[in-house]
Amino acid sequence: MSRSSFSEPESPAASVEGETTMTRTSSSASASSMASLVESVRACGSSGARLDKEYLRRRITIPHRLLAAIAEAIRSRDAGTTAAAAAVEEVGADGPCLGNDDVPEAPMVVFVNSRSGGRHGLVLKNRLQELMGEEQVFDLSMVKPSEFIQYGLACLEKLADLGDFCAKETREKLRIMVAGGDGTVGWVLGCLGELFVQSREPVPPIGIIPLGTGNDLSRSFGWGGSFPFAWRSAVKRSLNKAISGPVCRLDSWHILVSMPEGEVIEPPHSLRYLGESTYTQDGDIEGEVPEKVSCLEGVFYNYFSIGMDAQVAYGFHHLRDERPYLAQGPITNKLIYTGYSCKQGWFFTPCMSDPSLRGLRNILRLSIKKVNCSEWEQIPVPPSVRAIVALNLHSYGSGRNPWGNLKPEYLEKRGFVEAQVDDGLLEIFGLKQGWHASLVMVELISAKHIAQAAAIRLEIRGGQWRDAYMQMDGEPWKQPMSTEYSSFVEIKRVPFQSLIISASDYNDLLDKVHI
Repeated sequence: MSRSSFSEPESPAASVEGETTMTRTSSSASASSMASLVESVRACGSSGARLDKEYLRRRITIPHRLLAAIAEAIRSRDAGTTAAAAAVEEVGADGPCLGNDDVPEAPMVVFVNSRSGGRHGLVLKNRLQELMGEEQVFDLSMVKPSEFIQYGLACLEKLADLGDFCAKETREKLRIMVAGGDGTVGWVLGCLGELFVQSREPVPPIGIIPLGTGNDLSRSFGWGGSFPFAWRSAVKRSLNKAISGPVCRLDSWHILVSMPEGEVIEPPHSLRYLGESTYTQDGDIEGEVPEKVSCLEGVFYNYFSIGMDAQVAYGFHHLRDERPYLAQGPITNKLIYTGYSCKQGWFFTPCMSDPSLRGLRNILRLSIKKVNCSEWEQIPVPPSVRAIVALNLHSYGSGRNPWGNLKPEYLEKRGFVEAQVDDGLLEIFGLKQGWHASLVMVELISAKHIAQAAAIRLEIRGGQWRDAYMQMDGEPWKQPMSTEYSSFVEIKRVPFQSLIISASDYNDLLDKVHI
């Protein structure tokens, strides 16, 4: 049984034989995409290895006057009004040239995390600027995606409202590439999500150039798990894939952390403070709740976890921050991470000698909501579990699938459905002692299946543990626990889905094209 049938009807999409939902902006776009694919194959050969740079540039380059207007809007922070007026004046408001620029087939901008991937981030930025021009490549250390959306896209929208056909078509066709790790991709997706909230559709889909350590989002949509060895030609192929690749829908998950007033943490980039409020009780809780709570919120796309895996990630990130010379690239990071997980976390921690610190059930209470159900259901936490993960994708920990490819008989027996990325469900599993986690990560066994849920609530009770370690999409933090009051983590699906370009079927499409 495909579990897509259990999805809420907020973001309808066609599903074909239980595979990932893919949509086109229109039927005419589908036909033009196939025609473009034929052209691209002719231009670069059937293998795709000899892609002509000038041909690629013509397909993705945005007209200079629009790029200048976008840059000015971002620089002046004027939401596009002044810059749009200047762009109109350049061609003459009443002149025949207004809006008659050649509209590129697939206008594209790229966000680059120049600090990702060791030395690769900066050289990749230079290569992208060489391929498509400096004005279409944004360094995230200089221009945040929120600034591009608030001012740059607003400028295109303003020009479109003034009757500029080229700006209108560029805005509607725009695609975005993100060069970075999962955290960077999530950052851009989160900012693009504001377009749904503001009813500023269409929302540009994104493609990925992997620069991080795990790159699970990139792996899940066929963009690869690491920065390629032959990266100069691979960058061209990635841009070409982003032109015609089909668009997939991806569930996004909102997380709300509520803790006693006065508790202080160093939140990761993916969380932001909401301030203080009164905790609203929904369903049964076990511990005491303070009158006032401090709240943080964020959005994740791959996973949230609590326990030992987050503790290892937290230690690794601090080690890398203290000794940045160790982080010379993804391979080095993985070696350090593996060594760190053996030295600290799973194998050598106080819980090995103190049974009261051994299992997560000693500090938390897990409740879930199932699809189309408004009531919370408490789920027992297995006594040996030392990490709980709520997973959205099929990829975790650099490409592993800890949930596993489960047989239909097992799914039916447990009341589960087949895992998909767009069905409004999270897979909740547990990792036990270090050897169990190691066998799961090399995919010799599956993790401890706990539940599938449309919403999750964790009540964290203070006790002998002073801190709980958490992470979402690879960004960890240390969560303080009160011995007097409970803290809460609540997770629910965002009512709209993110859009990601798939590179997985590109070679299949090439095989179907007969020249």
